[in-house]
Amino acid sequence: MKRLILLAMAFIAQQSMAQQQLSQDKAAIKKMCGCHEVTFEYTETFPTDSNYKPKGYKKITDAIEYITVAEEGDKRIVLQHLLIAEGDVIKHWTEDWQYENQTLLAFDKDNTWKKKQLPAAQVKGQWTQKVFGVDDEPRYEGTATWVHADGRHYWEAASDAPLPRREYTTRNDYNVLRRINHHEITATGSVHEQDNEKVVRADGKDKVIVKEKGLNTYDRTDESKCSTAKEWWEQHQQFWALVRKNWDKLYAANSTVTLQKKVNNEPLYKAMSTLEKKAYAKELTGVALEKEIAATLQQFAANTDMGLK
Repeated sequence: MKRLILLAMAFIAQQSMAQQQLSQDKAAIKKMCGCHEVTFEYTETFPTDSNYKPKGYKKITDAIEYITVAEEGDKRIVLQHLLIAEGDVIKHWTEDWQYENQTLLAFDKDNTWKKKQLPAAQVKGQWTQKVFGVDDEPRYEGTATWVHADGRHYWEAASDAPLPRREYTTRNDYNVLRRINHHEITATGSVHEQDNEKVVRADGKDKVIVKEKGLNTYDRTDESKCSTAKEWWEQHQQFWALVRKNWDKLYAANSTVTLQKKVNNEPLYKAMSTLEKKAYAKELTGVALEKEIAATLQQFAANTDMGLK
């Protein structure tokens, strides 16, 4: 009897610690929200070929980014980034954080992602950060444990990704960006540190051409600087919730996703912008709007293996 009591007490203590960890994790994720002045810095470092000349240091300053919770559940937090540039609001990237998630959509190469199942034991206590682009199209996903120790709160994971938007229209000498993403809460906001490798993936082999260091710094600023972004999100968040919902359906239904760069000579962002404007003007609503969103995504994922679970 005494042994059963001790086991029960140990189980309760373990559950309490797990719940405390979960609460700390969620608090850290949501601490990345708010109005921020952002600095983006990148530089290539070590080439593998002595003939390759690393690209120079790049720095982008004077950017304002508003980050808000778009969706939240017991084990899921979706953060939406909104960039304010020259007075205009631009829907930026989306972070979908999922607790003890076993399904990753892993980037392969050449605009193709493949579903990857992980064992429950491997992801116990971990959070998957699923990163999506401006139209909530797939980018990259990684899973790791949030660490809360010595006054620090950080998460770090490796993942393969397509070329970043700062290079995908200007480079074709590599086709995979192997990323190590480090997110850490700071006294003034947060940092997103990257240790990247630019990889040529072909015939089942990877060749690293150069390494890269990235540092994105988010410093909290006066919330009034983000008033236009807050207003914009109030007006457009329902549309983007529908977009996420239909992407989720597409991801769930397929083991491989391949995106077309253009459909009818038009990129995805233009097609989605047209739908967004129609939704905002109430020209397209309800079931009709959702059908158009679903049809658009299906067109751009035309080579996706529909029906596979």
